[in-house]
Amino acid sequence: MSNPFNRAPTEQERQMAEKVTSSCLFKTGLSGVAGLGLGAIFGLIMSSIDFSSPASNNPTATTKQQIKDTLRDMGSKSWASAKGFATIAAIYSGSECIIESYRAKNDIYNSVSAGCVTGAILATKTGPKGMLFGCAGFAAFSAAIDLYLTDR
Repeated sequence: MSNPFNRAPTEQERQMAEKVTSSCLFKTGLSGVAGLGLGAIFGLIMSSIDFSSPASNNPTATTKQQIKDTLRDMGSKSWASAKGFATIAAIYSGSECIIESYRAKNDIYNSVSAGCVTGAILATKTGPKGMLFGCAGFAAFSAAIDLYLTDR
């Protein structure tokens, strides 16, 4: 009996896998998951070096309670950071993929446009002026990163 996992994929299977992995939905989801993981790690590191620990709020608490409070605080800050990173990554990746698909080109204008869209979406609660500044800020950051990475 042959093992189905020990064979080379057929041409049809390879094409289907390529079609799935090149879809904007897959790229958006993958970026969101990666952003969630990276944000969780970043939040954990940043909360571990935070000067205002929950233990300082209640100095009479037992050591066990202080550790419990600190871990709870680290978890909540890590989760908040993870959600933020995931949101930014998913919006940016999805908008860049859609723009790239529409334009049928792969250049710096895709990342700048995606940065603008991301900044504007993230700043919707601040009104048109905030959305404009969000667009400009994210577009400039995207351009700087893209130029830095393409020069290498």
